[in-house]
Amino acid sequence: MVQMVKNSLKEVRESLLMSKSELAREANISPITITRIEAGKPCRLETKRKILIALGYNLSDSKKIFGE
Repeated sequence: MVQMVKNSLKEVRESLLMSKSELAREANISPITITRIEAGKPCRLETKRKILIALGYNLSDSKKIFGE
């Protein structure tokens, strides 16, 4: 069973008026990956790093978005 993780990626992405495909393109990952993460599925640290950079956040802001 996959553990769901509460995160605020969707809220942050929408507050920046960014679509899933835009974020996926900027982070160089697939839109399906964005959908899965927003649904609470876990992802690799490297993927989180790419997303943070694509959103214009610092790596130290990880907790604000991914909540761990």
